[in-house]
Amino acid sequence: MTGEAHSQDVQGVMRDIGARARASAHALGLASTEAKNRALTSAAASIRARAPDIIAANARDLEAAEKAGATKANLDRLMLDEKRIEGVARGVEDIAALPDPVGRLLATFERPNGLRIERVATPLGVVGVIYESRPNVTADAGALCLKAGNAVILRGGSDSFHSSTLIHQCLVEGLRAANLPEAAIQLVPTRDRAAVGEMLRGLDGNIDVIVPRGGKSLVARVQDEARVPVFAHLEGIVHVYVDAAADLDMAKAILRNAKLRRTGICGAAETLLVDRAAATTHLAPLVKILLDEGCEVRGDDAVRAADPRATAATEADWSTEYLDAIISAKVVDGLDAAMDHIERYGSHHTDCIITQDEGRAERFLREVDSAIVLHNASTQFADGGEFGFGAEIGIATGRMHARGPVGLEQLTSFKYRVRGSGQLRP
Repeated sequence: MTGEAHSQDVQGVMRDIGARARASAHALGLASTEAKNRALTSAAASIRARAPDIIAANARDLEAAEKAGATKANLDRLMLDEKRIEGVARGVEDIAALPDPVGRLLATFERPNGLRIERVATPLGVVGVIYESRPNVTADAGALCLKAGNAVILRGGSDSFHSSTLIHQCLVEGLRAANLPEAAIQLVPTRDRAAVGEMLRGLDGNIDVIVPRGGKSLVARVQDEARVPVFAHLEGIVHVYVDAAADLDMAKAILRNAKLRRTGICGAAETLLVDRAAATTHLAPLVKILLDEGCEVRGDDAVRAADPRATAATEADWSTEYLDAIISAKVVDGLDAAMDHIERYGSHHTDCIITQDEGRAERFLREVDSAIVLHNASTQFADGGEFGFGAEIGIATGRMHARGPVGLEQLTSFKYRVRGSGQLRP
């Protein structure tokens, strides 16, 4: 098969997928809560029943990834065992247990002429999800879109192809059990990268929104090339600012958790800012707790003076998402300087202030323009599950429609229902 013929073949396959997704979206948007929940609980049961098959498929993916030189962190994201598969199944059940977001009455009001107007939540339509490595995203994204009444086209990473294929089969079995259209959840059947380009072009208008979930290069490509709206964040350059009025023990506990609980997630702290007014009492203990636990600290002169084990930070460090046991650290001249630094170098993802001063906390929460801002809490709470959304399909830092964790509510739009009694516009 020639390269051109192959490209044409992928284009035809993807256009067919788009057309079938659009056709199924209408039926899914009208599906009852009971039918959607039945599909999800049946899918969860299938995931459990087919766990040995999923583990075998995952072993193929892991073997190929190791041969390709995947890092230890990437292999961990890819790996599925019985415990993780149970977590995937339970996550699907948790989504089934959430309230149905479709049909929610968002607002109601009456005009002077007697027209009664309602704003009601509706599905988005067809969602395209492009992701890397983690095969559990297949279940999370498929289940979330289903519960929100959306058809979904899943394009998983090449490294998780076999694992995702088996999980997708379980989701389809759930749809079949509930008599819902099987094309409501489709997995792109090829690893050819041309399929991604076809999705970004919108599949003849059949994709309503794209959600990328993966590394910076993937998200940057999606944001650059997509011809449909995108829910995404490019980077998670997350700051923890320790104010002069911070309780030191609280600051140490929060910083340790924010940086080291899981270093490879987008809510992990990447930069520590310490108020100069607290540097003599707070800086050294904060830097020490990180260094003692094996975290590399790249700091300014004040940080290196506080602990000689710290190395010198470069200009690039302030705008680097490490996703590793590395953090940049800097002393700043109070709240305004901290917020200026965050505005200059941050990514509008998640930022935190640690302080006992309520006034400064309220200023930080009001003035820092990030999707998630926290006071006296770990940045690793930047997660849809922790917000009570069930699973999340990703985190968005844009300002249109969805911002922060993208869960069921964010996967809906709305329409207006207007009820009259013969009114005419003069």
